[in-house]
Amino acid sequence: MKTPYAQTRRHFLGQAPTALAGVGLTSLLQRDLLASAKTHTPKAKRVLQIFCPGAASHVDLWEHKPELERMSGNPLPGEEDFSSFQGKNGNLMKSPWPFVRAGKSGKMISSMLPNMARHVDDIAFCHGMWSKTNTHGPGCVFVNTGHDTEGFPSAGAWTSYALGSLTDNLPAYVAITDMRGEPPNGKANWSNGFLPAQHQAIMMNAQQPIRNLDLPKGVTPKQEAASRDFLRVLNEQHLERNPGLSELQARMQAYELAARMQLSAPEVSDLGAEPTSLRQAYGADDPNRLKAGYARNCILARRLLERGVRYVNLYCASRASGVDGLLNWDAHKTLKGDYERHCPIFDQPTAALLSDLKQRGLLDDTLVLWTTEFGRMPTHQAGTVGRDHNPDAFTCWMMGAGIKGGVSYGATDPFGRRAEVNKTSIWDFYATVLHLLGMDHEKLTFYNNGLDRRLTDVHGHVLRRILA
Repeated sequence: MKTPYAQTRRHFLGQAPTALAGVGLTSLLQRDLLASAKTHTPKAKRVLQIFCPGAASHVDLWEHKPELERMSGNPLPGEEDFSSFQGKNGNLMKSPWPFVRAGKSGKMISSMLPNMARHVDDIAFCHGMWSKTNTHGPGCVFVNTGHDTEGFPSAGAWTSYALGSLTDNLPAYVAITDMRGEPPNGKANWSNGFLPAQHQAIMMNAQQPIRNLDLPKGVTPKQEAASRDFLRVLNEQHLERNPGLSELQARMQAYELAARMQLSAPEVSDLGAEPTSLRQAYGADDPNRLKAGYARNCILARRLLERGVRYVNLYCASRASGVDGLLNWDAHKTLKGDYERHCPIFDQPTAALLSDLKQRGLLDDTLVLWTTEFGRMPTHQAGTVGRDHNPDAFTCWMMGAGIKGGVSYGATDPFGRRAEVNKTSIWDFYATVLHLLGMDHEKLTFYNNGLDRRLTDVHGHVLRRILA
């Protein structure tokens, strides 16, 4: 029995050309939308985004709070009984380390970051950040994608989609994971979401270069090339029969890129080519193996950037463990001990990377971002000497191409509890990033499930006061 929706073979074939034309038209429209998003000459060609998962504390690293020091040991005015993520909070707790004045700008920065202090005159600090969530996984995804649920493209994926690669031999987008593991919510932080699949980041680090690039034993380069040529013919035939299948297109492009990377990737991953003096500057041979591992990842990030990778995510720490604050910056119980472990891992290698980029002239057209998922409370957690989650206030910063250094934009209240002056959303942050890449964030869209989706959702304003 025929249903009202039944189709004859002739009817189906008659409609097929119209359907295929629609696929082609969608592709053309998408290209036109991309072209319209590029509204001005970019200041930046590439982006390095450093991410410290675990919610690195703004009041212990970047934002000096004299009133917090003065009132330490007293209840937080107006929130004496406040319960945050893990429960009741105690009294105000000043940072265990003094802040010191640095640079010509006189920026106050934690004494735990003596090497980073050398760069404050080149950094624009955004002290008025806030988040939608107080949970690590959604928080990391929110800061990386502009949405607090999985399934959306990361900023790096959007950049890859809009601008493509600067080289034919390396990916446009690379995520360098910490040797301790992936961040909370893992690969969702560098996902392509609903964008074509080739815009997801390639994951690697100095300890584990890109896998499966070596030829199998017994296979010669000539045999490998012949197999690839034959496979390409089969794939192209299959793609003709299945137009618009982005996963297939991405798989084909991945194989082709893998073939080219068999020559380029071993070279870019060969950190032994770096001079001893540079390795020492980064701390790549430090006896602290976590610091040495992160330092080698920093060198790898620079090598990727200078060889044409468009967007690099660089992680310093990983997801949570059974002991709070052990593997990342989530210092719930023992802030002093945790940060005296994490700050030395982060400080020297990151500062050396920034110096290296500057010396090579790469900062002229490279935008550097430092991000974390949210901040921490100015009080101690009840019964501990750590701090609980604080989604209402945290710091991120930018440096490099098109950025006015030595400035602080926005501020929290006198205790660091809430963003108060020039409150800044992650959408404002990425509107500014896209602006520096030559794009209007409101015009960079992708049609998905009935909506024109954006990295900045339906929000965002360019932070013009931090632009050079």
